[in-house]
Amino acid sequence: MSITNETSISDFLLLGFSQNPEQQTLLSRLFLAMYLVTVLGNLLIILAISSDPRLHTPRYFFLTNLSFTDTCFSCTIIAKVLLNIHTQHYTISHTGCLVQMFFFMELTLLDDFLLAVMAYDRYVAICLPLHYTTIMGPQRCLLLLAASWLSSHLLAFSLCLLMSQFSFCASHAIPHFFCDVPPLLKLACSDTHIFQVTMLTEAVLSGLIPLTCVLVSYAHIVYTVLRIPSPGGKHKVFSTCGSHLTVVTVFYGTLFLVYFQPSASYSADTGMAAPVVYTMVTPMLNPFIYSLRNRHMKAALWKFFSWGKYSTQ
Repeated sequence: MSITNETSISDFLLLGFSQNPEQQTLLSRLFLAMYLVTVLGNLLIILAISSDPRLHTPRYFFLTNLSFTDTCFSCTIIAKVLLNIHTQHYTISHTGCLVQMFFFMELTLLDDFLLAVMAYDRYVAICLPLHYTTIMGPQRCLLLLAASWLSSHLLAFSLCLLMSQFSFCASHAIPHFFCDVPPLLKLACSDTHIFQVTMLTEAVLSGLIPLTCVLVSYAHIVYTVLRIPSPGGKHKVFSTCGSHLTVVTVFYGTLFLVYFQPSASYSADTGMAAPVVYTMVTPMLNPFIYSLRNRHMKAALWKFFSWGKYSTQ
């Protein structure tokens, strides 16, 4: 495919894992295992929560949506990577690239908002237990979820709309394993100033504000927990919240490493390593973090498997 100095191209070439052919067999097996664990683990959480009436509470309602988001996230990114390695065909159309970028950003932002909402839910449950059922009623939960979906959709769509106006004249080769924003900006020969200002504004709105909500919520939780006289009570609350804080730390840490830096200082090595964490590792670990550290989830999973065993006899 010939590329002129100033023309829009129809295909991009994803170079992410194509430059190490001797490692592709190992990578494909590793990514397939991670993909299967992610999808099966998150689907099990959804099925276990759905089948146990005791878990039909706001906390597990948001956890179900987080698991659903992580499942879609893996299908958007890892499935395409596996297909590319299997077929040795690393091209993606311009439209397909924008579509993948849209779903990646929308689902990432949705994860971001859901983690903030889950922190708020824990704050209300621990710091305002007498008002929990009133504050976190079904209508409030649906409103928070709808606001998270709508916000993530609009923010992702606005960036994709701006990106669709760019011309790519330097090269069609993306040094990444999916259509991410920083490497695409490096290839653009159009003026990206408006896009970068918009992206920075959205990063503040969708990154710093939810993160502030998480930090403030947990600051109140820690203050409340420290006033509990019983050591057992403190351990129970910290154990409950520890899983959420683990996910938040890994998720925000890797995102800030990639997206809170000027596009001129983008490094392909960092840009490849960090996304592996939040696109593959974090969604895979979520089922283990939220189930193995939670006795209610373990009981629901045991009940679910027991029901399946008896129903087949």
